[in-house]
Amino acid sequence: MKKEKEQPAPINAELFQQALDGVIPLPPSNRISLVQPLRRVPPRSTAIPANLIKDTLSDNDAGGDVPTEFVRAGMSRMALRNLRRGRWPMQDTLDLHGLHSDAARKLLLKFLHGAMQHNLRFVCVIHGKGWQPGGKDGVLKSRVRHWLAQYPEVLAFCEAPQNAGGSGAVWVLLKAGGQSSIALGK
Repeated sequence: MKKEKEQPAPINAELFQQALDGVIPLPPSNRISLVQPLRRVPPRSTAIPANLIKDTLSDNDAGGDVPTEFVRAGMSRMALRNLRRGRWPMQDTLDLHGLHSDAARKLLLKFLHGAMQHNLRFVCVIHGKGWQPGGKDGVLKSRVRHWLAQYPEVLAFCEAPQNAGGSGAVWVLLKAGGQSSIALGK
């Protein structure tokens, strides 16, 4: 014999109505969810050869702790806050895993130069977490962050959240190359 699905008794509906007695509905939300269009990232093959990009980055960092974030002087902290919250979609990513310091610096310069040429504003640089004896941060991790702070077109960077690489990656905000409709302070 099949059991028939029981229908809720009318008394249950009455109990439900009694439970809702005196409840005030929330006002409708006047917010519109932001849907950001994806930007097309041009192929990297159109970029300038690495040997034509001037290398002005120094490897000599002050040592000590590796910064988790950076904001260029004169920039609003709100821009860093928006970057940290992932308000804008990442437009390109560079992975430096397994590279030596010199090769990583050259590739980072080429990547940043290409991003500026194509008016990209938000990029991700993956450097890995690295490991050194004594619990120190990895060489590439500290140098990439040091280089980014030296690059004049980098306005801010922050450590990526755990679901996007954590301390092994940074999200970078670049200067507008020309036309940008994104207000950084809002």
